[in-house]
Amino acid sequence: MEMADVSVVRGRKTLLDAVDWVVREGERWVVLGPNGAGKTTLLSIAAARLHPTRGMVDILDEILGAVDVFELRPRIGLSSTVLAAQIPASETVRDCVVTAAYGVTGRWTERYDADDDARAQELMAAWGIDHLAERRFGTLSEGERKRVLVARALMTDPELLLLDEPAAGLDVGGREDLVARLDELARDGSAPAVVMVTHHLEEVPDAFTHALLLREGRVVAAGPVEQVITQRNLSETFGVALKLVRVGNRYAAFART
Repeated sequence: MEMADVSVVRGRKTLLDAVDWVVREGERWVVLGPNGAGKTTLLSIAAARLHPTRGMVDILDEILGAVDVFELRPRIGLSSTVLAAQIPASETVRDCVVTAAYGVTGRWTERYDADDDARAQELMAAWGIDHLAERRFGTLSEGERKRVLVARALMTDPELLLLDEPAAGLDVGGREDLVARLDELARDGSAPAVVMVTHHLEEVPDAFTHALLLREGRVVAAGPVEQVITQRNLSETFGVALKLVRVGNRYAAFART
């Protein structure tokens, strides 16, 4: 995926400002920034759900604006709170996952073959939700819902996986369980390129390779994690003097006193 000089303007407000960004096969990116930095807007473009006001976007060798997005979107796995809100509360976990094969939320009259059912079962087992297969989505805990959404995003064996704040709302135990599963996914050489949006350093898995820092719609820094996630860059990104703490390949940040 490549973005060149990408801007998004709504009225007098610039949501993204001249963003250049390349995500290559096999890379695992985290997009970090404060609320309102443009992270979700950036991900919406990457998901082929929003067109930029200016600039060029190449997603999986297709130019946004010159391709049928309904043919492109099945090649992109997406997990987001917006998608979660579209899933009927009465939908079973099994159907939440398998319906991604048709790109729908809510099972109707579609017919799924044995391969679809097997794929859904494999993903539910991999994400620790197979025992919830017949549970209703609306009855799940926040952590269970997050894992269902990631399993669903992987249903079509996508070439690009986009995760919008997958650990938002989780307690420490739920967060660490999800981060461990995402770390395992990131280490899988057969997994697609991954982009995860968050504003919490603690949610970045060990095996993520690259980071993009956004502030007020502009790129502060982008590149390999160890070069980008620095005390100076983070302080500039979040607009406060921060002390960076690293334990192994995990990070946390605190205000400097």
